[in-house]
Formats: sequence, structure tokens, C-alpha cells
Amino acid sequence: MNESPTGADFSRYVLDRMRQLEERNLALRDQKDRAEGEKRIVETQKLKFEREARKLRSELERLRVGPMVVGTVLEVLDESRAIIKSTTGPRFVVAVSQFVEEALKPGAQVGLNQQTFAIMCVLPSSKDPAVFGMEIEEAPSIGFSNIGGLDTQISELREIVELPLKRPDLFQKVGIEPPKGVLLHGPPGTGKTMLAKAVANSTEATFLRVVGSEFVQKYIGEGARLVRELFETAKNKAPAIIFVDELDAIGSKRLDSATSGDREVQRTLMQLLAEMDGFDSRGEVKLIAATNRPDMLDPALLRPGRFDRAIYVPMPGPEARLAILKIHTRDINLSPDVNLGRLADLANNASGAELKALVTEAGMFAIREERSCVTRQDFDQALRKILNSEVKAGMYSSGEEMLPNYA
Repeated sequence: MNESPTGADFSRYVLDRMRQLEERNLALRDQKDRAEGEKRIVETQKLKFEREARKLRSELERLRVGPMVVGTVLEVLDESRAIIKSTTGPRFVVAVSQFVEEALKPGAQVGLNQQTFAIMCVLPSSKDPAVFGMEIEEAPSIGFSNIGGLDTQISELREIVELPLKRPDLFQKVGIEPPKGVLLHGPPGTGKTMLAKAVANSTEATFLRVVGSEFVQKYIGEGARLVRELFETAKNKAPAIIFVDELDAIGSKRLDSATSGDREVQRTLMQLLAEMDGFDSRGEVKLIAATNRPDMLDPALLRPGRFDRAIYVPMPGPEARLAILKIHTRDINLSPDVNLGRLADLANNASGAELKALVTEAGMFAIREERSCVTRQDFDQALRKILNSEVKAGMYSSGEEMLPNYA
């Protein structure tokens, strides 16, 4: 039975209406999905902002807390009490906060509540930045092969500093304790500091270098504290070598009539004496010191146990001067007319530093004339300039020609 035209139109209307409703439903579903996605994004941002707000509130509360007093733990009574000494002076028995996770030990630095002096945190041990700056990170490029004319001194230095670090079994077999320190003394420019640099180059031990004047501080007790922390750092990084240059800056003889500044230097010296050979063992820490004025040093410094050996570094003789000149000219383009043996004879009473300056000055004369070869005339002029200076005026008669012609 066929549908009437009216029924067909109604069916098409119903189908179109259903299609429209389905499309509307899909559009609403898409809108719902987008709204849910935006809702999740908003909730995520809300959580982020809440966390940031909590962080800022906690930071604000932390900044509002008053400063803590620095104290030192003298004795730990039990898990919740300890005896401390604050920077204000007196000692207190105080409570330990439950938030302190590190174990308390005598000597540890702690932060104290300003009102109750309760221990709130354990502070890292304080070290002077100057002490860390004394450690040499890169070994110097100078080796024992760069030092001429000091074979005896090099041998003595190596057996007292290097041998105990590299072959301690030899000392155990013999049954003696390794030497603790060596004092290098002699005129200026003879190579004392270069010997120390060569030791730093040849050993794998930690090398700490300090000039004696660095121990002289403005406030009472600062110099002694610097000495103590230097040796403590060396012990923690053992095997280690401490090199003290210009020891006479703090090691001069103690006098009765002294000013307040002199007394502070003497306190620093006494701390150095205690660290060198005191109650506590130094372990694998060797000490090298250098000075131009051994006559000024305090007798307590020179006794065995502190400096077990004093090595004199003399002015170079003729053979030593020739060896030094060969070392400093081995990378230089020399003219065939240059006679190093004759130069060594002419440079009488010259130190190693002056011989190096002599070679450098001769090279400068060649550079001034834009030559790539250093000639005899360059060394003649350098000899006149270096050894005829005011510093050397007392060694030669004035007005005389010092340099005869080369044979």
C-alpha cells in the first residue's frame, strides 16, 4: 500500500529533523569536550598558582624570622640537650630542635634561636677563603731540569720531601720517622723558590703556597687562626706540602720590648711553632720554608723536629753559572760567536736570577734591531746594563771597562 504524499513529506521532515538534532548533539558534545579541556587547564593552573602562593608564603615567613646567633657546641649531653658557647660570650645548656637532622659533635658551629638559644641548625665548618686560595691547582711547569748548579741541594731536598711521600716503606724498615721540614736559606735570586716549584711539579701531593706576610693580620688571633686552618686543610688533603716563602716575616726573634703589632706577630709565630711540632701529629704534611735572613729567625724555629734540615743555597760558582746559562739559552737562537763559558766567567758574583735577566736583556737587544739571532755584542751590552747597575756598583770599581773583548 503506497504512502500518501502527505505521509512522505512528514517522513522527510522527521528525517531532516533527526539529522539536525544529531548535528546539534555532536556540536554540543564538542563544546562539552572543549569546556572540560579548558576546565582541566584552569584546574592545573589553579594548582600551580596555589603551590606558588604556598611557596611565597613560606618564603615570607622565613624572611620574617629573626636572625640566629652563631654558637659552638662544647658538649652534647643527650639527644635533646647540649652545652654551647655563643658569640656573645657566656655558655648555655640549651635544647636541640627536633628538626636538626645532623649529629651534633663538640666543636661544630650551630645556629641558635635569638630568644631561647635553642639549636636550630648545624652550620658548615668555616674556612678562610684565603686558605683555599693557597692551594696550587696546576703544577708549575718548572722541573728540576730547569735548575742549574744546585745538584747537591736538589738531592738533599728530594730525599727529605719526596722520598717520605713516595717510599715510606724505606723509613719503616730502618725504624725512623721521616723528616718533617726543610729550611732553604741563601742570598736573593739563588733559586730557593724555584726549588719549591720543582718539588710541586715532581710530586702528586697537594701543594699549598703562602708568603709569610700573609699571616700578619689586623685583628688579634686572626693570624693564628689562619695558620691553624692552613695546617688543618693540609691534613685533610694529605699527603700535602706547605711552602712558606719569606719566613722571616713572621719568624723573627721574639723580643721583650715589643709593640702591640709585634706581640700579635709573636702570637702567630707561637701558633706556627705548635702546628709544626706540637701535641698533635702532622701526619703526611711536609713543610718547606725559604728565607734570605736566617740570622733573624727565632731559635725555636730552627731546632730539629721543626726543620730537620737547613739547606744553604749559595751564589752560583763558575760551573753553576755556565749550567744556568745553558738552561736559559737552550731555546734561543745564538750566534756562533757567543761563548757561554766566557760569559759565565765575566758574570762573576751574579745570581741565577741575574743570569736569567742577562739572557732576556740580550734577547731584547736583538729584538730591538729586528734580528732573529742573539750575538756576542748583544750579550756585551746586556752585561754592561745588568751587572753595571746601581745594585752591583759595590762589586766593581767605578769608571773601569768591565767587559774585555772575547778572545
